[in-house]
Amino acid sequence: MSLSPDAVLFWHWKFFSLNATILYTWVIMGLLLVLSWLATRKLTADTKMTRWQNFLEALVTYMRDQIREISRQDPGLYLPFVGSLFLFIAVSNLLIIVPGYEPPTGSLSTTTALALCVLLSVPIFGIAQKGLLGYLKHYIKPSVIMLPFHIIGEISRTLSLAVRLYGNIMSGSVILAILLGIAPIFFPIIMEALGLLTGLIQAYIFAILAVVYIASATASQEEEQKKQQSNQESLIK
Repeated sequence: MSLSPDAVLFWHWKFFSLNATILYTWVIMGLLLVLSWLATRKLTADTKMTRWQNFLEALVTYMRDQIREISRQDPGLYLPFVGSLFLFIAVSNLLIIVPGYEPPTGSLSTTTALALCVLLSVPIFGIAQKGLLGYLKHYIKPSVIMLPFHIIGEISRTLSLAVRLYGNIMSGSVILAILLGIAPIFFPIIMEALGLLTGLIQAYIFAILAVVYIASATASQEEEQKKQQSNQESLIK
């Protein structure tokens, strides 16, 4: 039993190596690409829709509602990024039912890369919404003294995202391996079911936290716009 898919090597040549993390990451990306093509190749506005389109619309609607409820903003801007994070992590975790499969999310390098994507997305969305100076101002609010604390906070929450996802997936694999040795018939079936549920929950938590962090960088602009609109309406009245 390996604690990380990084340790499972399929091919190695000089400085190049292909481990389970890299291989299964590309497999998941290819699978998502194929499923996306199957779900969107026969889109229609008629009442008679394919099962793929029904499932796709239900999934997209659910994600949009969740983003809108948490961020209190238009979900259209964040849906492609947050939705991609959720689908990648969810599919990565759900495929544990396949024999011999090692989830890439069980690798600290994968979870760190995902957390870094969230770290970079926060200033990107923030600058896009508020401009460079407007975004940078929140680092010195309410005082310049808060600058290092804001920076430390962003670094610590990135580490928390990476370690939380890695720890939960890795610990689930370890527990399953232990139960296989104790009771190879009954406990693994229960743990597989719980593992699927946990995998979905972890994907949901990661995506929700990404929305929270992004919304925290853009919410002030939305509030200012609402204040300006209310002021304009009061002047008109």
